[in-house]
Amino acid sequence: MTVSPPSTGTTEPSSGASASSSGAAGPRSGTATASPGTTIPASGTITPASGTITPASGSGAAGSASGAADPRSEPSTPSSGSSAPASESSTPRAGAAAPTDRPDIVDLYLKHIGSGRAVMGRVMGGMAEVRSEGAWIHADDGRRFLDFGGYGVFIMGHRHPSVVEAVHRQIDTHPLASRVFLEPVAARAAQALAAHTPPGLDYVHFVNSGTEATEAALKLARAHGLTSVITTRGGFHGKTLGALSVTANATYQTPFQPLLPDVTQVAYDDPADLEQALAAHRDRACVIVEPVQGEGGVRIPRHGYLSQVRSLCRTYGALLVVDEIQTGMGRLGAWWGVDAEDVRPDVLLVGKGLSGGVVPVAAMVATAEAYAPFSRDPYLHTSTFGASPIACAAALATVRAMEEEDTVARAAALGLRILTAVRAVCAPYEGGLVREVRGRGLLIGIEFAEEQAVGELMLELISRGVLVNNSLNSTRVLRLTPPAVVEDSALDLFLTTLGAALRSTADRMTS
Repeated sequence: MTVSPPSTGTTEPSSGASASSSGAAGPRSGTATASPGTTIPASGTITPASGTITPASGSGAAGSASGAADPRSEPSTPSSGSSAPASESSTPRAGAAAPTDRPDIVDLYLKHIGSGRAVMGRVMGGMAEVRSEGAWIHADDGRRFLDFGGYGVFIMGHRHPSVVEAVHRQIDTHPLASRVFLEPVAARAAQALAAHTPPGLDYVHFVNSGTEATEAALKLARAHGLTSVITTRGGFHGKTLGALSVTANATYQTPFQPLLPDVTQVAYDDPADLEQALAAHRDRACVIVEPVQGEGGVRIPRHGYLSQVRSLCRTYGALLVVDEIQTGMGRLGAWWGVDAEDVRPDVLLVGKGLSGGVVPVAAMVATAEAYAPFSRDPYLHTSTFGASPIACAAALATVRAMEEEDTVARAAALGLRILTAVRAVCAPYEGGLVREVRGRGLLIGIEFAEEQAVGELMLELISRGVLVNNSLNSTRVLRLTPPAVVEDSALDLFLTTLGAALRSTADRMTS
C-alpha cells in the first residue's frame, strides 16, 4: 500500500471511515458469554494505575453483538513480501478450538497466574489469543482483532516474515550461546543498530527487556560515581527495583519502598525545575527522560526541551539517559525521538520495536566515554540470556527489514494520516467526552474528560474487534500504537469502529 500524507488543510477520514458510515457497528447487546455458564457485563471501568477492571452495570460484554462490525469481514490482501494477513473467512479455521473444546483458560489463570489477571481476562470476554500476523490477533473462538495496541512493540506488525525467517534459521543452528566464545550475531546486530543511533553512540549492551535496559543505565551511572538520579513526573521506565525508583507513580512504588535513595522528581517539559535539581546535585547526577511520555498519556514537550535538557546536563556535569524504549525504532516517525532536535544523549535506551514483534530484546546504547566502565570489565554487568543469538538474530533482521521497507518514513506518513482522521472522528465529542487528541508518528493519545470513559471505550472497541491500550501513568488517556504495516481496509475499519464506539460510549456516559 502506498501511504501519502494528508494534503494541506482539513483531511477527512478515508472512504468508509466516518462515524456515520453505513454498516457501522451498533450498540452492544445486553450480555455476552465468555465461557460456558459465565455472563460478563460489558460496560466497565478500567483503572490503569492499579491494573484492575471493575465491571459496571449497563449493556453488553466484550463479545460480538448483533450488527457489530466484524473485523473478519474486511480481509486485506497483502502485496508480495508484505507482513499483512491473508484474507480470512468469517468461519473459524478447521481445527480451531471452540470455547467448549478447551480448558477454561480463565480458571487456569485464577489457579496458577493470579486472580487479578483472571478477572481482567473474564471482563474482556474470556478469549485466549492463539495466533497473530501483521496487524491482527486471532482468538481461540475464531474471531480476529485489529491490534492498534501492543504497548508500542509491534511497529513491524506481528511476526514480520523476515524476522521470523531469521529466528527460525538461528534456532536451527545456535539459539543460545555458551558465553565463553565470541558470538557473531550479537556483533552484527550491534553494528546494525549503531548505524542508526545518533553519532557517537556506538557501544551496544543487549538485554532482554526495556526495564533491564534502564537497570543497565542506572548501574552504568553508578560506575561513574553518579549516585543521584533525576527523573520526570509522569515518566515510565520499568518496574524492576531500580527502574521502578525512577518511574514516578506512587501506586507502583509504595508497596516496594524503600527504593533507590537520592532520586529527585522534576516536572516534565520544565527546564527551570530541572536546573534547580541539577544545581543541588552538581557533578553527581544522572538524568533520565523520554522524548514523549508514552505511559504518561502521550505528553509531547515543547520543541527545544530536549536540547535544553542536554545543555543543562553538560553545564552541571550530569549523565543524560534518554529512554526511547517506546518512542524509538520509528514509532515517532523518526528513528529516535531525539532526532527532531539533533540531541545526542550519553545513553540511549532501546526496546519494544527492536523485537520485530517476534523475540523479546532490548538494548542500552552508549558513547565510548559513557560506556567505558562496562567496556573495560565485561563481567561488571552481565546476564545469562542477554545478547542471546536468537534475540540478536531478531534485532538484526528487524533493523535490516526497517531499512529495506523504509519503515520510518512510512510511520511518519501513516501516523500523520491516522492522527488527522482520528481527530476528525473525535471532533463531535470535543468539549464534552473528548478533551484532546494528540500524537506524533504512530503514538497517538485520546484524552477524555472523565477517567471512566477510557474503560468504557476500551471494552466497546474490544467488543467490535479492535484492541487499544490505556496509559499506566495517565488514567484519562487511551493510547493508540498501530503498526506501520496497516493496510487501507484495516485503517478504514478502525476509523469506522472508533466512530461507532464513541457514539455508544457517549450515549452511556450521558444517560
